[in-house]
Amino acid sequence: MRIVIATDKFKHSLDAPAVGTHLARGLRAAAHAGGAEAPEIDLVPLADGGEGTLRAALDAGARAVPVRVTGPNGVPVDTAFALLSDTDGRETALIELATASGLDLVPPAERDAGRASSVGTGELIRAALDHGASRVILAVGGSANSDGGAGLLSALGVLQLDAEGSPIPPGGLGLESLASVDLTGVDPRVFTTEFVLASDVDNPLCGPRGAAHVFGEQKGADAELRDRLDAALARWARVLADTSGTGADSIRAAADAPGAGAAGGVGFAALGILRAERRPGIEVVRELTGVDALIRAADLVITGEGSLDAQSLGGKVPVGVAEVAHAHDVPVIAVCGRSLLTAAQARDAHLGAVYPLTSIEPDPARSMAEAGPLLERLAADIWDAYGPARA
Repeated sequence: MRIVIATDKFKHSLDAPAVGTHLARGLRAAAHAGGAEAPEIDLVPLADGGEGTLRAALDAGARAVPVRVTGPNGVPVDTAFALLSDTDGRETALIELATASGLDLVPPAERDAGRASSVGTGELIRAALDHGASRVILAVGGSANSDGGAGLLSALGVLQLDAEGSPIPPGGLGLESLASVDLTGVDPRVFTTEFVLASDVDNPLCGPRGAAHVFGEQKGADAELRDRLDAALARWARVLADTSGTGADSIRAAADAPGAGAAGGVGFAALGILRAERRPGIEVVRELTGVDALIRAADLVITGEGSLDAQSLGGKVPVGVAEVAHAHDVPVIAVCGRSLLTAAQARDAHLGAVYPLTSIEPDPARSMAEAGPLLERLAADIWDAYGPARA
């Protein structure tokens, strides 16, 4: 029997490789206890384009290129990007924004949503270009910044000046004093590089559904600051369109485009200036890992993430995996910390069954703390339900 385990992380509990390892251990133990032949198991840690995407690419064979960049609060951060070589020798870089500009990089007491910058992500892009990348995938999610990607673009040579011709301060609030931008010093390699924005966020840059109002609170911005940031982001889009001297109409359109509000507005910079193509994160990660081919050859697929809920239905890992399995008539089930899906929702998502940790440990704190052993117990239940009948 061949089983593919392709899950996302269980946030604040286990990363995706650990989830897969515990499930595999439980499946093999259950097979041995029942006297059955051990299943062949393919472990494919996945992510949805946000946190964990870099790890998924590296686990799939990409090379890690270490880089020191400027963190969201100005403190240096040691991180890396992934570099993949195509069969024709073309280099693709995978950059995970959260590793350079992520909220988790800043201690809670030091977080400043108005001044956090995406400059480190731009420094990663520059390093990727230095290493010969002709295609750059930006996996965005978990950002600390609300600067509209201004920091990212500054690292690539976009000057952002106030009325006196001086550089503006970093962060979203710095955009309040923005009077003009100058693209004449932009790294020319930017315009010959293919960019992909891996994101499922469909929010525009500004407005009630924009970056500041929807995502600002989780970064520590109160209502007053969210209003200021939203106005600053609108100013950023307007000044960039009016004074950059390039593609004013496309820049204005990018501000309203789905995905512009991703990662504190980094999506806007990617779409409007880098001319990125926006693609679902799970679709990009599936391509990077080659998981589709493994699913086609499997007898059973196990997917999952920490919480199965309404958000899971909008392009997260479990549904993305289930769609592939369903297309090839391969049974697929999900494991999770908890499930808020109805039976009908799970069925519509092509999930044959859902196994939450809360079914054997209802206390959320304990289920998170003991997720590894609990997953092994769930794996035994899965083997009992699916293994003997198909072995």
